[in-house]
Amino acid sequence: MSPMNSSSATAPIASQHFGRTSEASSVADAPSHAPDAAPDAGTAASTAQTRSHRKLLIAGVAAAAVLAGVGYWYRGTFYEDTDDAQVDGYISNIAPRIGGTVTAVRVDDNQAVAPGALLVELDPSDYRVARDQAQATLAQAEAQLRAEQPNVAITQTSNDTLVSTSSSDVASGRAGLAEAQRSLAQAVAQLAQAKANDQLSQVDRERAENLYRTGAIAKSEYDAKESAAAASIAGVDALRESVEAARRRIDDQGAKLHAAVSRETEAKSNAPQTLETKRASVDLRQASVDIAKSQLEQAELNLTYTHIVTPVGGIVGKRSVNLGDRVNVGQELLALTQTDKLWVTANFRETQVRRMHEGQHVKVYVDALDHDFEGEVESLAAATGSRYSVLPPENATGNYVKVVQRLPVRIHLLPGQPGLERLRPGMSAEPEVRVK
Repeated sequence: MSPMNSSSATAPIASQHFGRTSEASSVADAPSHAPDAAPDAGTAASTAQTRSHRKLLIAGVAAAAVLAGVGYWYRGTFYEDTDDAQVDGYISNIAPRIGGTVTAVRVDDNQAVAPGALLVELDPSDYRVARDQAQATLAQAEAQLRAEQPNVAITQTSNDTLVSTSSSDVASGRAGLAEAQRSLAQAVAQLAQAKANDQLSQVDRERAENLYRTGAIAKSEYDAKESAAAASIAGVDALRESVEAARRRIDDQGAKLHAAVSRETEAKSNAPQTLETKRASVDLRQASVDIAKSQLEQAELNLTYTHIVTPVGGIVGKRSVNLGDRVNVGQELLALTQTDKLWVTANFRETQVRRMHEGQHVKVYVDALDHDFEGEVESLAAATGSRYSVLPPENATGNYVKVVQRLPVRIHLLPGQPGLERLRPGMSAEPEVRVK
């Protein structure tokens, strides 16, 4: 074979080889171009997806912000709440009404009791003795009253009799005086007549004496005239004594009448006073009876006070009394919490109560029970809490700093709700009041 032919032959082979090589290179280069195209498509898709997620996130955040704003506006417009609140109730301090020694304690802390339940007993011995003494004092006072009551009627009868007797004596005295005056008048008239007769007798005696001297009449006739004249003088003297006696009787009757009138006046004047004195004595005895009855009643009450009972139902707490203790009046023995009537006291800021009034619905969350209770606003306090403090603020000192005050609001818990029996005074609460 010639070299040309060899070259020619070689050329096609080389061309063929080169073509294969180029083809191989093209094949080898093809993969290097394919990966560059794939990342560009994935990046575009990822970017679009990221943008979509970002838009959704922004929209969600915006919606959440809008909802939060609406919720904030809604709660701020329609509700007022506070965490400065607690359950409240009545706590009665049980104390004795008398002093004494404790003989029994019937309850313990955290024990539920019904109204009228026996709590503590005191030694009743001294109070039984006091009751017996009061009974005896009352019996004595009643006996004295019974003994004094008839004296009023007796005194009244005696006074009436005395007045009547005195009046009779006065009437008799006046009648006797009148009779004595009539006797005096009669005696005076008789004396005047006797004097006239005596004067005539003396004239007759003198005439008879003259006639006897002349012998015109006998001695016997003269003696008769002289005897008659002497008798006339004696008669005049006797009548004169009668007049004096009549005058003395008038004086006696006048004195008797004066004494009778004095007795009558005294009887009429003293009788009412004497009667009133007796009545006052009866009233005094009656007052003694009333005092004795009051003392007996007090003694009986003191005896019942030796049994200290609860006035209301509730739960016992803070017991400080033990068997054998000597207790005094008013000394606190234990506390009684009335769990049947509880409420919530919420201290709202003064800016929160401007739209708050009685009857508004309240939802109360109690931390201890993790439970919501329904209620309503019952009342608002008459003053802020600071004004009820021991040392209220004095804003006129010159160092005034304005502080938002809190006003206690009483919330009534609606009855019939489950869990009310588990509430206790002092539990923290979070009330929410619907004000609009």
